[in-house]
Amino acid sequence: MSGRVLVGVKRVIDYAVKIRVKPDNSGVVTDGVKHSMNPFCEIAVEEAVKLKEKKLIKEVVAVSCGPQQSQETIRTALAMGADRGIHVEVSGKDYETLGPLQVSKILAALAKKEDAQLIILGKQAIDDDCNQTGQMTAALLDWPQGTFASEVSMDGAQVKVVREIDGGLETIKINTPAVLTADLRLNTPRYATLPNIMKAKKKKIANVKPADLGVDLTSRLEVLRVDEPPQRQAGMKVETVEDLVEKLRDTGMV
Repeated sequence: MSGRVLVGVKRVIDYAVKIRVKPDNSGVVTDGVKHSMNPFCEIAVEEAVKLKEKKLIKEVVAVSCGPQQSQETIRTALAMGADRGIHVEVSGKDYETLGPLQVSKILAALAKKEDAQLIILGKQAIDDDCNQTGQMTAALLDWPQGTFASEVSMDGAQVKVVREIDGGLETIKINTPAVLTADLRLNTPRYATLPNIMKAKKKKIANVKPADLGVDLTSRLEVLRVDEPPQRQAGMKVETVEDLVEKLRDTGMV
């Protein structure tokens, strides 16, 4: 195998920004809003760089799908230690309807083109919370998958993954090539230092289009309307259990 790892890095609205819905309810406001790398993608980049530092893999390639501004997200990954980047240019209506299935097709095509040994993604993005891209990518490639990883170790062509599941932790062993998705407790991403930020400016970012990879971005989903969640009603205090039961009856809850 090549010893190459592809890491997905998604550009999302920054976690500290208050989300606002567009007046026409067609989506959320993105113009003039601060964006950053999806936090789970940062964890994925950190894990790939750590594997390289341990000399378990040879090259880390950061991949992002989106408009020109996505290159800023790739530069952040390069400053964290990735070797080069690939920007899959998607804009306009195609970007608005870009979903996990379309991204999975792009990643699968790139994995074949780059002869990747591993694909490491965040388990989900904080904008859509889909938690689908890793699983779909593995299915399209027919590769084993280690999702919700809280610990990863490699021994040759075998990867040991400790997974976070509802009942606790599950340990699996899978063979490469494989797809991994990073959970919150996998690691703590490093801060990009100023010297590395300067070095990142000289690292190469290849620009490709989905058509170059033979990927059709046609979406099967249509967003009909986006609304803000209803405001939570104020609560009230009651003096006794009898008062509580009476209030619950009045509201039809019991």
